[in-house]
Amino acid sequence: MNRPGPMVEIEGLSSVFRSAGHEFVVHRDLSLRIEAGELLSIVGASGSGKTVLLRQILGLERPARGRVTVLGRPALQLGEPGAASRVGMLFQHGALFSAFSVLENIAFPLRELRTLPEDLVRDVALVKLQMVGLDPVQAHKMPADLSGGMVKRVALARALVMDPPLLLLDEPTAGLDPDSADDLCELLRSLHQELGLTVVMVTHDLDTIFELSTKVAVLAEQRVIACGAPREVMAVEHPFIRDFFQGERGRRAQTLLHDVPEDR
Repeated sequence: MNRPGPMVEIEGLSSVFRSAGHEFVVHRDLSLRIEAGELLSIVGASGSGKTVLLRQILGLERPARGRVTVLGRPALQLGEPGAASRVGMLFQHGALFSAFSVLENIAFPLRELRTLPEDLVRDVALVKLQMVGLDPVQAHKMPADLSGGMVKRVALARALVMDPPLLLLDEPTAGLDPDSADDLCELLRSLHQELGLTVVMVTHDLDTIFELSTKVAVLAEQRVIACGAPREVMAVEHPFIRDFFQGERGRRAQTLLHDVPEDR
């Protein structure tokens, strides 16, 4: 019996940006494999190319060299009809359309298909609204009337409206108060398990990393220097890993690992 391929596979990736006659190398010969069902956190210092990598998985940027495949197809093909439904994206600040209501924001990807009756579009959007823990009474509110936590939930509902197997998250808890961040983490963990999602998350928040991650990939020196379960990555001898995980914030956040099974 053939084993299914990875959800995301990145091989020999190089990312180069040019400005005013200068070349800036962000990634050099970077490789990463993400299996179905994983919840992978990507961490790294500012400028290490975390969000660039996320955009390349989404097919929004073309690498200088190398290959990015999503479910066995080149990531750059995600812009083709029907292909985009395979990946959901939660942007850092939600990226809701300010002129659209909550329900219209969630329904937007379905309406873009132009193949579904309006009643079905509305019903699916309402189901996703409730899936992220919001009451239907919120459906007709405008983004300006929402709290930060509600904006994230509406954006998450929109990311899931096409039932994608792969969900990308860019700093999902950024800008949230501790209680709202904890609630969002609990929701993400539940959805990951119940829907069988593969999740790739860029974050610098240690609490979120330890709360959610099955694996962590560390970007440094223009490549992935470590990838594995949080405990395994923390044991790797490297200045960034030591500073990131073993500082005061890291030691405090590690208490979240105490009740996590070793094989997570």
